[in-house]
Amino acid sequence: MASSMLISILITFLVIVLVLYLVVRLPIDGRAKQIVRIIVIIIGIISLLKYLAVF
Repeated sequence: MASSMLISILITFLVIVLVLYLVVRLPIDGRAKQIVRIIVIIIGIISLLKYLAVF
């Protein structure tokens, strides 16, 4: 049970890092990149908290 939760958290973290990397590579202006980064980080934190049974 604990190992599957740890693997899920790790996969979620890796997906967040990958999406943030891809956002940096997008050819859009800095303000839009910052907004997208904030949205991705908020969604990532919420999903990690879900795995930790906070929500």
